[in-house]
Amino acid sequence: MQFGIFTVGDVTMDPTTGKTPTEHERIKATVEIAKHAEEVGLDVFATGEHHNPPFIASNPTATLAYIGAKTENIILSTATTLITTTDPVLIAEDYAKLQHLTDGRVDLMMGRGNTGPVYPWFGKDIRQGINLAVENYALLRRLWSEDVVDWEGRFRTPLQGYTSTPRPLDGVAPFVWHGSIRSPEIAEQAAYYGDGFFHNHIFWPESHAKQMVQLYRQRFEHYGHGTADQAIVGLGGQFFMRPNSQDAINEFRPYFDNAPVYGHGPSLEDFTEATPLTVGSPQQVIERTLSFRENIGDYQRQLFLLDHAGLPLKTVLEQLDLYGEILPTLRAEFAKIRKPEAPDAPTHASLVASAGGAKDSTVYAGGDAATGSSDRDLGDSEVAKVLEGEL
Repeated sequence: MQFGIFTVGDVTMDPTTGKTPTEHERIKATVEIAKHAEEVGLDVFATGEHHNPPFIASNPTATLAYIGAKTENIILSTATTLITTTDPVLIAEDYAKLQHLTDGRVDLMMGRGNTGPVYPWFGKDIRQGINLAVENYALLRRLWSEDVVDWEGRFRTPLQGYTSTPRPLDGVAPFVWHGSIRSPEIAEQAAYYGDGFFHNHIFWPESHAKQMVQLYRQRFEHYGHGTADQAIVGLGGQFFMRPNSQDAINEFRPYFDNAPVYGHGPSLEDFTEATPLTVGSPQQVIERTLSFRENIGDYQRQLFLLDHAGLPLKTVLEQLDLYGEILPTLRAEFAKIRKPEAPDAPTHASLVASAGGAKDSTVYAGGDAATGSSDRDLGDSEVAKVLEGEL
């Protein structure tokens, strides 16, 4: 199982000091956080994609490439790649290049984003969000799996005899997760292709996460990629911990109360009871995290959001240190309860091996049990059936 962190890159005032970091400070802090994540033994660092204040998470490929040059082992991922508003030709080129630069330490999480105005900023219509996600992703798969592409769709100019360069490293495209909090259509899309499904698991009750993951597992099996237990699942989460639980609550409360995403709403106690947010001792974080499996089943990736709500860099690095301390216990306990048939999290090396080590022809990273055997495209007609509840 992979453990890591993700960032949304928010620039938020520290409510305890009144200080707001500059964009430059926040960007540099992101790099330090990623480097420290590797130092404490985490597997994954992921960054979101935003194109508006108060975020600095635009151009994730530049961020990840720079971090890749400063690290050696940690997997670099997006926490959101805006498949709806980013040209799939650009995604194909950028992330294949990033694969080469980092020797394969790259995967992506496709998403529609949660900032409505981003659609017109990039010349798109938000009312076509699902259809954009479907068509753009179908094209992206072809750009990575076919050397020469002739293509025509609804939302961009046609392609004739187009070759995306560079080609994916070792002939294997980056593994793709489809991230969603509320859209069953995205779970359907992930299942159709045999890709991974990532549920952010932050703002909604665990019962909602259970429902979305169960849908994905059922449809993964329906499309013939393996059993439901072999589906590739990732979860988000949040924690704040100190050796003493009351210290954690007292320290985190002003950040929670003033956070742009959930401040001035439910109390910290009510929110931690209703959602997977955990504020307490290391043992409480361990127990709560292990409990996720009761609703989700065996899963492959757990990412936590730590650097948000105005928390200073020093505090975030301390949280990473504590995360590193509980990491061996989390790994051991999850290993004890894991079913034998549960797959490991895909990596570039495992995908190359499952594709037979071929380097001359590109194999897509999705498919049967994430081995690259699916070559279908989910078309608009099938999306319509999903929306109408017929699939």
